Amino acid sequence: MGKLFVISGASGVGKSTVLKQVMEARKDLSFSVSATTRSPRPGEVDGQSYYFITKDRFEEMIRGNEFLEYDAHMDNYYGTPEAQLEEKLAKGNVILDIEPNGAFNVRKRRSDAVLIFIAPPSLEELERRLRSRGDTPEEQIRLRLNRVQWEMEQSRQYDYTVINDQVQTCADKILTIIAKNSDEI
Repeated sequence: MGKLFVISGASGVGKSTVLKQVMEARKDLSFSVSATTRSPRPGEVDGQSYYFITKDRFEEMIRGNEFLEYDAHMDNYYGTPEAQLEEKLAKGNVILDIEPNGAFNVRKRRSDAVLIFIAPPSLEELERRLRSRGDTPEEQIRLRLNRVQWEMEQSRQYDYTVINDQVQTCADKILTIIAKNSDEI
């Protein structure tokens, strides 16, 4: 049975880029695919990026207690299908990329999960990153920056906080945490 590593971070912190580096370095890691009711973005693939399902199906899965955790934000549901996660954990270590509320719900049900929060070097740098994307409306940027304050406060409840000042350095720190908390040492 593998270990579950839960990764969270503020929007725009570079979490996806860091996780890509981590997954490339550790071919033995599996990525837990979340389910969502939002529409796919360009380039996203059903079953790889997310399981894209209807709101009715998601609510049916909630009633059937089929999620390890789930949350609603921005008018959409997001959740971790438990059967898919258990199947991957039976084969080895798994990374789960979710919001803080989801991470805390995972902790309630799986006390052995290792929670890692990726933080920006500063709020100013995070704002610069969000604005440099060029694809986020000003209202969304303000909403995300307001949420960052809350997310940063939640980071105290994580086992580890890693600052993403440079992608490779951040990925290396996460790889060290994974090695330290795996059965391989």
